Amino acid sequence: MSNAADHTDRLLIRNLGAVLTGELTAPLADADAILIEGGKIAAVGKEADIGSHGVKRVIDAKGSAIMPGMIDNHSHPVMGDWTPRQNQLGWIDSTLHGGVTTLVSAGEVHLPGRPRDVIGVKALAITAQRAFSNFSPTGMKVLAGALILEHGLEEKDFSELADAGVTLVGEVGLGTVKDGPTGRRMIDWARKYGMTSMTHTGGHSIPGSSRIGAEVVLEVDADVAAHMNGGPTSLPFSELELICRESKRGLEIIHNGNMKAGLFVLDVIKDVGALDRLVLGTDGPAGSGVQPLGMLRLVTMLASLGGVSPEVAVCFATGNVATLRGLNDRGRIAPGLAADLVFIDQAMGGAGDGVLDSMALGNLPGIGMILVDGVQRTARSRNTPPSILVPETLAA
Repeated sequence: MSNAADHTDRLLIRNLGAVLTGELTAPLADADAILIEGGKIAAVGKEADIGSHGVKRVIDAKGSAIMPGMIDNHSHPVMGDWTPRQNQLGWIDSTLHGGVTTLVSAGEVHLPGRPRDVIGVKALAITAQRAFSNFSPTGMKVLAGALILEHGLEEKDFSELADAGVTLVGEVGLGTVKDGPTGRRMIDWARKYGMTSMTHTGGHSIPGSSRIGAEVVLEVDADVAAHMNGGPTSLPFSELELICRESKRGLEIIHNGNMKAGLFVLDVIKDVGALDRLVLGTDGPAGSGVQPLGMLRLVTMLASLGGVSPEVAVCFATGNVATLRGLNDRGRIAPGLAADLVFIDQAMGGAGDGVLDSMALGNLPGIGMILVDGVQRTARSRNTPPSILVPETLAA
């Protein structure tokens, strides 16, 4: 990666403040520079040590902090950059302005008139997967095509879908499959064919949905117990604690849920010693609306009220999700991974001594720039409060 052709594609980010890695075991890096080659991170460290000779493109961070682009573990895309639940256009583009660079579908359940027969749900999953593989609003990476489980699906259907490129199963409970034995059988098939899955957790979400309690969640044993703090209605705390203590799978807190329950779940997860299995999502768009800053707000809430540091809270929205979903190419700031990067700093006019202190006090950071695969996708975010420090693109 040192020939002349590669040099033309090299980008140096210098004068960084805090580097939030997204890695729970080492959430802050001793670094002030990142070298990018071919859209991937080539080196992280001190500028004098990372071999930036010959770089033609430079971003001066001006002291801004940087973190990986967040991965929303729980979204509900439909088709294109439109949400029928709120009849709103441009929500994906707006979400990228909130520091999210990857969306993971929990099921395209809001499609008007969505099919409920076996052929139809398979067609919907394949269509969504294909469409969003070719459509990236403002560079957003949308992992779509989450199969909605309906009665009548058989093992051969999961094999067929996997061969077609479908890698996700939507929330168990969104379709007609709502019981433990049937859900477990289908999740076993999904796991056999390399799909990751999740289970609705909580009370009824929309008319026609059902309550999914702790007993069913544990029996189904999906890869994620979705929205442990309710989607949006939470289970009793006794059931939440049972899931946290008995499940060995991912445990999710969402923005569109019960915030008191979310903090309770976080406390139990800390007691269990399972922070590496905690992931974050929004569960949007939904009846709660479109929340472009939902992930950033959730990270800040946990950092300010949940007894974890901002750099650790960021891991729940980045590296933890990447690990759980098998996204080994993103979610952390480390060599070889996608240069999906978000520059953040303390917002103007708020309390705190720097961005991390400000977040610990409950203030959202301002976003000064976002890169996806090393390509600048935004300058200062139109949705966050303005950051004090703003990166600048320079010639080397």
